[in-house]
Amino acid sequence: MNKTYLKLSLDLDFVLIAITASLKDYTLCHKINTSLNFGFEKIEDHEVYFNIDEAPLSFSKYYFFVEQGEIEYYIISNRNAEGFLIPEMNKVDFFMIIHQYIDREDLNFIISGLNKLPDIQVAAQINPLKLKSKENLVM
Repeated sequence: MNKTYLKLSLDLDFVLIAITASLKDYTLCHKINTSLNFGFEKIEDHEVYFNIDEAPLSFSKYYFFVEQGEIEYYIISNRNAEGFLIPEMNKVDFFMIIHQYIDREDLNFIISGLNKLPDIQVAAQINPLKLKSKENLVM
């Protein structure tokens, strides 16, 4: 009998920024909106199934769209009461995901702007391909 294998490839074509800040999600987004001139708004939670026979875990998610360049920005909480979105990054509180092309200058502006906020301990770019739980970031 022949066996057929299905290979799935994840669309990980995005920029990922890890943010460590001991703030509530709405407070973080408000500070980013006012200081970096973004417009993050709360949208439906990001749900991830860790086990098939259990209910999904929900993580708060915020969205901002820039028409020029059609760039989508998301901020997703890395933790909730039951666990972590990316367990191997348990020191990280939030992730900023940037879909579509963003040039290095704009990316550096965002990262340095985040690091200038007094309530953010660190914001750094991370390669999503190196994460063990990278499939949890697919939207």
